[in-house]
Amino acid sequence: MPALDDNTYYMLQVRSAASQLTPNATQRTTLIIAGVYIIVIAILWHVPYLNWIIYPFKLLTVGFHEMSHAITGVLTCAHIHSLELDPDEGGATRMSGGIPWITLPAGYLGSSFIGACLIACGFDTNASKIASLVLAVFFLITLWWARRNVLTWVLILGMSGLIVLFWFVAGGVALRYLVLFIGVMSCLYVLWDVIDDTIARKVNASDASAFAQICGCFPSQVWGVIWLIIAFIFFAVGILVGLAAFKESSAQQKQDSQHFLPVPGAKTNAADSLPALTGLLVTLTSTVVTMLA
Repeated sequence: MPALDDNTYYMLQVRSAASQLTPNATQRTTLIIAGVYIIVIAILWHVPYLNWIIYPFKLLTVGFHEMSHAITGVLTCAHIHSLELDPDEGGATRMSGGIPWITLPAGYLGSSFIGACLIACGFDTNASKIASLVLAVFFLITLWWARRNVLTWVLILGMSGLIVLFWFVAGGVALRYLVLFIGVMSCLYVLWDVIDDTIARKVNASDASAFAQICGCFPSQVWGVIWLIIAFIFFAVGILVGLAAFKESSAQQKQDSQHFLPVPGAKTNAADSLPALTGLLVTLTSTVVTMLA
């Protein structure tokens, strides 16, 4: 077999990447639904009374924000005193110690990263199941930190019930679209919040203002733009990972989901879950490595 020159090899790699990122019929449907989510969220966001429909999901994204602060605080040896949400869509994470120049931007960037991961998982039913289990772990950790905050308990218990309910609908298909919606909502909330707090108007108590005081390099508006760009990148990467990693059709996803954490009562062999989980993790890992190479 003749050796390929560098130009031919490069063209083949580009063609392979383009083919991998070209959406199939199922993925096109997912992209259309994600687009509808964006339009609906944008409308409901600013319409009085109707905005109560997405109010619980706004609070959830605030929870992701505060949870990201807390997790990075733990990773930088901080002591987490409490985590709170308030009805005005605000929140606070009280900690001592840690590294502020890491924990401060972690709120916006962490919640946008979580949203991007959920968007990627929203392209596949089994991946959405795994995402739900990961969220359940995060919920438990958050409940411990927010054990004295009633609103946080009500929110997490309500969201947990909603996830369980959607798990039972159409063999987990409804769960996939719920995970996709939460991901889109989280990313949009971060984008809007960064613009509102740091670019459109300067909020002295914002994370960007506190970060600007610590670093001293740029004003808070500049850091807001930087964080906004990073959040956009996370959003785009979440979609690209979903397109590259999950090429199964709806029929294939339905068949696979019957063998991986199936709805109770479904006829399946529980031992089939382990190979399905292993294959899914290998697919995700290889996709991310390929995109980073």
